[in-house]
This record gives sequence, structure tokens and C-alpha cells, in this order.
Amino acid sequence: MFKGSLVALITPFRSGELDEKAFRDFVEWQIQEGTDGLVPVGTTGESPTLSHQEHMRVVELCIEVAKGRVPVMAGAGSNSTREAIALTQHAKKVGAAAALVVTPYYNKPTQEGLYQHYKAIHDAVDLPIIIYNIPGRSIVDMSVATMARLAKLPRIAGVKDATNDLARPMRTRIACGKDFCILSGEDATAIQLMAGGGHGCISVTANIAPRLCADMHRAWRAGDMAKVMDLQERLMPLHDAMFCETSPGPVKYAASLLGKCTAEARLPLCEIAETSKQRVKEAMAAAGLL
Repeated sequence: MFKGSLVALITPFRSGELDEKAFRDFVEWQIQEGTDGLVPVGTTGESPTLSHQEHMRVVELCIEVAKGRVPVMAGAGSNSTREAIALTQHAKKVGAAAALVVTPYYNKPTQEGLYQHYKAIHDAVDLPIIIYNIPGRSIVDMSVATMARLAKLPRIAGVKDATNDLARPMRTRIACGKDFCILSGEDATAIQLMAGGGHGCISVTANIAPRLCADMHRAWRAGDMAKVMDLQERLMPLHDAMFCETSPGPVKYAASLLGKCTAEARLPLCEIAETSKQRVKEAMAAAGLL
């Protein structure tokens, strides 16, 4: 179902509130630039600091603008299984193609707890679920064995892998089967992940370079490795700059330089440092974005 360049959408704010017009315009721009799929209200969309009402509104806006032209994978994770079920039910109700569900953070569940968490969501909602495995933020790492166990459930459809373990995709493919969707959660290693059996990337960088990211994935599918390497070399400094501070601070600043939204993030995230701003500007200029 999902392949290529999917964007982990930022959530624009203005004076502390959701900027609906900026978000609508941003989603339309992403589609026009060739992005293959939209992922609202993940970590990059600042879901931890959105109210549930805001969270659901962002998903609704994204689906309204997309109009079925590209699939929408709605962020629906929580460290409360009940909350994750409610957000996934809403995603289903408003027409999302799938739900992206992060491993529960802070609670630090066991592998059995992870299995039961996802099984409960699976059993409650008739919607494909993409597991989001990001140990750096969640502290827990879903094992390949647990993922393979979950993959036997019909609506556990794939994983966003942000482990940065380049042996993991092939092990996942072998354990979970060729139809299990494997998406990178790390821009810098997306090509390596696809070489190991992956299908695409849920990208932060695509917020500001959607055409370049989409072109790189299309070149990969066409087998044009010279173009793939040329584009990835051009994008690599940008990938690195997007994480010079905690995301989405740098990418929101970058989007503000393109006139797409303000650079506002919600506390406890704050304005990035001047040295970081300079690094972002230099990377954008080198990539031909400024």
C-alpha cells in the first residue's frame, strides 16, 4: 500500500494556535510536488503537545485536502492503549488509509506488553496499522520476533523503522514476509534500508524538499542508481541539518524560510539557536532550496 516518499508532516502554528490555512496550503503543495503519501500528527507533527481535538482536526484537514489523491497514514499513537484505540477509531471514521502507531513511550512495556497493546488496537479497529519503532524516543525496541508475531494479525501491515539498524530490514522481511511494509524513519539511511528490503521512507526532509525526495525514490524504483546517489549526496547535508537540534525545530525553521509557515513550536520545544539556523540555511542553499 505504501511506498516511496511519504512526508512526516509538520503542524503549523500561529500565535500558539493551529494555523489551518497554512496546513491546508502545505498539504496541497506536498501533493503537487510529488509526495507519495501524507503522515499527519506523528512526532514531527508535535502530537505530544496537541490536544486530542487538535490532533483529530489535523487528520481531518489532511484527508479533506488530499481528496484521495495520495494515501493518508494518520498518526494515532499514545502511551495509553485506550487513547491509541480512540485515535485509531477516529482515523478510520474520517477516511485514513492506515494508522501510524508509535511504541508506547515512558511506560517501557515488555515485549508481551507491546504485543498486547497492538493486538488490542488491531482488534478494536478495522484499519491497517503501521508500527512505529523508534527506540531513541520511546526507550523500548520492539524485537523482530515480536513484530513477526504481530505480523500474523491481518491488519498489522508494516513498520516505520527508526532503529538505524541496517540489518533490521532484512531480518524483518524474512520474519514478517515480503508483503509486510517496511518504511524508513531515518532520512539519512533510507536508501540503505530499501536495499535491505524496504519500500520507502516517512521523511522529515520531505517537508522542505518534497520534489527532491520524491525524485530520489522514483529513481530508485526505476533502477537509476546514478541519479539516486546524486540526489542522496545533495540531500545528505540537509538530512543532517534537520536534526542539528530536536526535531521538528530545525525543519519548522526551514519551512519558515520557504514561507510555508511560522517557525513556532510548542513548549517544551523552543526556537532553535542562531548557530543551528545558520547550519539550516547553509544546507538549504547547498541543496538549491534557497
